[in-house]
Amino acid sequence: MPREKGRKVVASNRKARHDYEILETLEAGVALTGTEVKSLRAGRCSLVDAFGQISDGEVFIHAMHIPEYTMGTWTNHPPRRVRKLLLKRQEIDRLGNKVRESGLTLVPLSVYFSDGWAKVEIGLARGKKSYDKRQSLAKRDAEREISRVMGSRNKGRAE
Repeated sequence: MPREKGRKVVASNRKARHDYEILETLEAGVALTGTEVKSLRAGRCSLVDAFGQISDGEVFIHAMHIPEYTMGTWTNHPPRRVRKLLLKRQEIDRLGNKVRESGLTLVPLSVYFSDGWAKVEIGLARGKKSYDKRQSLAKRDAEREISRVMGSRNKGRAE
């Protein structure tokens, strides 16, 4: 059986980009059981309220919801179990130092399959204040309005 190529996104955490300022992103493998992989391949996963934590020199992802596989039997997995992320020692140490010193947090941004392997994109993030959120929404709306006006102007229709 040929291995699939490319990147197939299963779930993305859009709220994280609204609630946090993402300073750095990193790709990590995930230690999964068989029924978890089958459930992910069916496109079922939720990253709402999920977060990463470093303990005992390892990185774990908490509160990521992968529903039970519908065709699974007694070997099914618990939906919200703690899952280990697979990173290199240097990456774990660097992330640990930044989280400890700067008060940053690890937030999963998306879950996807890359060349057949399940991966999680985690972001090193700093929480936004409510006025920062309003400011970024206003900035995005202004950019959208500018591009809309410029697009209609380029087509020859003045507003």
